[in-house]
Amino acid sequence: MTNEPAHGEANESSSSPQQGDSGVHDEARRQRGWRQIREWVTVIVVAVVIATLLRTFVVQQYYIAGPSMETTLWGNDRVLVNKLSYRIGDPQRGDVIVFDRITTNGDTVQHDDLIKRVIGLGGESVEIRDCRVFIDGEPLLEPWLPEVTVDQGDVAATDSGSDLNCGTANLEPVQVGENEVFLIGDNRAMSFDSRMFGPIDRGLIRGKAMIVIWPFDSITLL
Repeated sequence: MTNEPAHGEANESSSSPQQGDSGVHDEARRQRGWRQIREWVTVIVVAVVIATLLRTFVVQQYYIAGPSMETTLWGNDRVLVNKLSYRIGDPQRGDVIVFDRITTNGDTVQHDDLIKRVIGLGGESVEIRDCRVFIDGEPLLEPWLPEVTVDQGDVAATDSGSDLNCGTANLEPVQVGENEVFLIGDNRAMSFDSRMFGPIDRGLIRGKAMIVIWPFDSITLL
């Protein structure tokens, strides 16, 4: 009989810690939940910051609008452009680049991103004779051109220059400045480029087009 109250008290005292443990476990779960939320928010914020930095300083996607680079690039192709290429190196002949084409109309300044191929480098003279490009008086081999354009040199030698796929059959020598490049589109007849507006300053170059990423069946290095 004397043991019963003690036994009852023991039962009561053992149930009270269990209730306390349950509250502790609930609080721990809540803390873990908030910690996981904070971790995911941190991951997302860091990912957005990294993506923004990459897009701004490293690599950016551009889509092709217009036929000026056919048959290398087609309308609606997507390309990745490396923005670091010319921060650590110099443009090379044959590079496909994106640059900022600035035009003004009165007080209005317009910026357009154009894509062309580097033909002439700083300090060189660029000339076109009978559809063929000459660098410092020497004919330039252009393996990137479609065959029909290359063959125009034979036609232009005996033709007046009309209806030629090369667009500009003849161009007087143009001196490229030390910090400039001379650009021409691969689709010579449909390209607005340095043959019309002259060499551009290297500071206007956005970056080097590296790879076609869309459509998937056209993925290729440039």
